[in-house]
Amino acid sequence: MLNTLLIIAAIVIAAILAYAATKPGSFSVQRSARIEAPPEKLYAIVNDFHRWTDWSPWEKLDPSMTRTHSGAASGTGAVYEWRGNGKVGAGRMQITESVPASKVGIKLDFIKPFEGHNITEFTLVPQGDATLVTWSMHGPTPFVSKLMQVFVNLDTMIGKDFEAGLANLKALAEK
Repeated sequence: MLNTLLIIAAIVIAAILAYAATKPGSFSVQRSARIEAPPEKLYAIVNDFHRWTDWSPWEKLDPSMTRTHSGAASGTGAVYEWRGNGKVGAGRMQITESVPASKVGIKLDFIKPFEGHNITEFTLVPQGDATLVTWSMHGPTPFVSKLMQVFVNLDTMIGKDFEAGLANLKALAEK
């Protein structure tokens, strides 16, 4: 009986690992929001890591999180590093592209709880008296992430945080 259970468990584990191996080698998550503010105002907020504490969905998850800013004050070359509890982990962001009132590109490196290297972009498209803000992230999917995707939908998990962040950004910019 024990041998039968062990064989079944081994088959189930092998099936999960095989299924995980079929997952795509990269991922992409994107959310957009229409915000009643000019692109210049939104660009100033997103392009300055010092202002992220006002709207980022992760900032309030750990009140004792440590933050370090270095490099440029804002825009290309600005760096933001954080270390916090298990909810926020540790990582580093660096603005690699800064196009006034239209785009901010960020190299995002997670250190904890899992290592990951991704690209995040904010695009700002004027729409009359408003701006369509699109927040996207894409990057490679190592095997551990593929295995997680068997049980968790990354688009849903990350997407809900992007939606919360965009709602916070909207509330801040429309004041």
